Amino acid sequence: MTLKERLDQEVCKRDAYAEISDEKPDPMLVARIYNDEVISLICALFAYGNAKQIVKFLSSFDFDLLDGDDKKIKNSLAKHYYRFQNSRDISEFFITLKRLKNETSLEDIFVQGYQKECQVLEGLASLISKLWSLNSYDSRGYKFLLGSPPHKKSSSTYKRWNMYLRWMVRHDSIDMGLWSKVDKSDLLMPLDTHTFKVSQSLGLLQRKSYDLKAVIELTNRLKTFDKDDPIKYDFALYRLGQEKDLLDYLN
Repeated sequence: MTLKERLDQEVCKRDAYAEISDEKPDPMLVARIYNDEVISLICALFAYGNAKQIVKFLSSFDFDLLDGDDKKIKNSLAKHYYRFQNSRDISEFFITLKRLKNETSLEDIFVQGYQKECQVLEGLASLISKLWSLNSYDSRGYKFLLGSPPHKKSSSTYKRWNMYLRWMVRHDSIDMGLWSKVDKSDLLMPLDTHTFKVSQSLGLLQRKSYDLKAVIELTNRLKTFDKDDPIKYDFALYRLGQEKDLLDYLN
């Protein structure tokens, strides 16, 4: 059996609602409760660190605050903090998203950049730039959360952003498919250090550096398996590395 055939089997196996649960925690566990593009972005951008802790933190939020005034948001989130973000970072993030929500949609802002050449990175540049324009607040924690608009020399893999796009664009038992204006064939791999090592072990990725070029290389390799939906392999690769001995899998 070829690697593609094995991974296709893994994709089918993992395409199940029960793959994300209290026993198998993932930020999607909270995101899919609300089925909302703004709440999903909050879940995606805080998705770093231990999965159980991420879910616990996200579950502490009252997302109705996205419809509240600035004072209420700041007061309600005064005791919230998470790793690199203090309470001010978190409340300002909610305020920024509230302002965008009142003005337009995340999808429409993304599409403004994306539709020029069907480039995901251009869409992300449009969206991240818009978020920065809505709030003059700046800090190390806030900057870590939003990131900088991508450009050709970016070293970041934009893992959390690409994962968010996967949630929004694809639709199956895992991903929500809330957006209709972006083609799933244009998505980029949500590459983190874990999936980076798994992909190297499976021979899917040759690049030694963990950066945007590795994202593009891996995405292009997966397009040889499925040009219309290359990122369908992301969740399967993640679970594969998490639960299996890769040497046994390869044998």
